[in-house]
Amino acid sequence: MLTDDGVPVEAVYEPCTTGAGTPGGEAGEGPAATPVIVVAHGFTGSADRPAVRRAARVFARRAAVITFSFRGHGRSGGRSTVGDREVLDLAAAVAWARELGHSRVVTVGFSMGGSVVLRHGALYAAESGAVHTAVRVPERAGRTGGSGAHTDAVVSVSAPARWYYRGTAPMRRLHWVVTRPSGRLVGRYGFRTRIATGDWDPVPLSPVAAVPLIAPAPLLLVHGDRDPYFPLDHPRMLAEAAGPGGAELWLERGMGHAENAADDALLARIADWATAAPRA
Repeated sequence: MLTDDGVPVEAVYEPCTTGAGTPGGEAGEGPAATPVIVVAHGFTGSADRPAVRRAARVFARRAAVITFSFRGHGRSGGRSTVGDREVLDLAAAVAWARELGHSRVVTVGFSMGGSVVLRHGALYAAESGAVHTAVRVPERAGRTGGSGAHTDAVVSVSAPARWYYRGTAPMRRLHWVVTRPSGRLVGRYGFRTRIATGDWDPVPLSPVAAVPLIAPAPLLLVHGDRDPYFPLDHPRMLAEAAGPGGAELWLERGMGHAENAADDALLARIADWATAAPRA
């Protein structure tokens, strides 16, 4: 899979294991009748990490699944920009899903991937006419229309509301990994993650600014009340930014952070939400 800026991205396609992925679905129905979930992992993750594979197995009971490794992760090329140009990786995966024949595509992102699915949902619209004309977002230029890279629904798990957050010890450690030469060495050799050295220029649309632009696509926000990275003011801020009826918020009791903390029961509920009939 190749992104619009020429980065090769490792991706895996898995068909639904139970027919069309909906109650009463019959085996053998084509991709157009089957929803597909595109999974966006967290920072230092990859398509072959156990937590991502587990999520894919649960999701595959209800939908086809595409997993991929963000740039700088796994066997993908390039270097991680920690949520900036990763939106191009997700767009390539969504476009691939549509090329395979799927008419309904849902993005599910965790942590860094959770911020990427929010921004992707804001920047890529099904048609140029669907763009919110009241809001001018330069990043949207060239991303709307017939590219097929738009999503039909968005699920963001354990995402930050704002960039540069350093309010918890895990996030201070993450910033050290990303911003310091010694930290990037730890990222490369300790976490198999190759990190770009430059600062964001320009700073990408923040998650909280992206959320109001996702409609009319449905949005689900999921966050654990024991998340050590981002406390509960983050999901609440995102939900408030979405406006009345703009997002569904699940605050999960006892849950920690991202895909490693999402148990099979929660993943199954997310899959049920993602594959339900399109919401008005």
